[in-house]
Amino acid sequence: MNNQIVLPVFPDRQPEPVVSDLWLDELADGLTEHGWLSQDVSARLGSDLLAGLRNEVRILDRTEALRKAGVGRGADLLQDRSIRRDRIAWLQGVTPVQAELFGFFESVRLGLNQRLFLGLKRFEAHYATYHEGDFYRRHVDSFQGRASRVLSLVLYLNQGWDDADGGALQVYNRENENEVCGTVHPLEGRMALFMSEEIPHEVLPANRTRYSIACWFRCDEVPLPL
Repeated sequence: MNNQIVLPVFPDRQPEPVVSDLWLDELADGLTEHGWLSQDVSARLGSDLLAGLRNEVRILDRTEALRKAGVGRGADLLQDRSIRRDRIAWLQGVTPVQAELFGFFESVRLGLNQRLFLGLKRFEAHYATYHEGDFYRRHVDSFQGRASRVLSLVLYLNQGWDDADGGALQVYNRENENEVCGTVHPLEGRMALFMSEEIPHEVLPANRTRYSIACWFRCDEVPLPL
């Protein structure tokens, strides 16, 4: 039996995502001052791209092609349901919408390298699905001094999301990890960007299925085992 998942092709595309010098300056300023920021990037990415990404992750979710996420990498990967309960699928950039999104990520990588000298050499990304009751406890995306994941980006793909639907990203102050300094609701087109080693954050329990894309910009050159 052929179990290969065939994702749809969307031939009628909008213009490429808009990444301007002024916008990249805003990102760099926000990261420098606070270590994180949140913006609505739906107009920059376009409704067709967001819809295509949302359709892909829904197909993966319906066909059970997503796998349980863990903590750590490679041989150290640990699936602990008390820490996180989302399911993921890594993006390879092979479908038209993934390729378009990767172009956006690459522009962000190059632009922030020019402005902040972060030494970002590559990025990796995955779809994430949180079903009702799923969460991810407070954590940072990279341990201090590890210098692998440098910058984290989360893009949300949920239409008609209300505060009562839960699943918000709660961001903590880098100077005081017990102080909440921001809450990002996972509305379609909303992006959160933060320094991977510095900003503690968590995903609060979702009350309905929640879709997102997580991307990490890294300073290492050789991909590690997923």
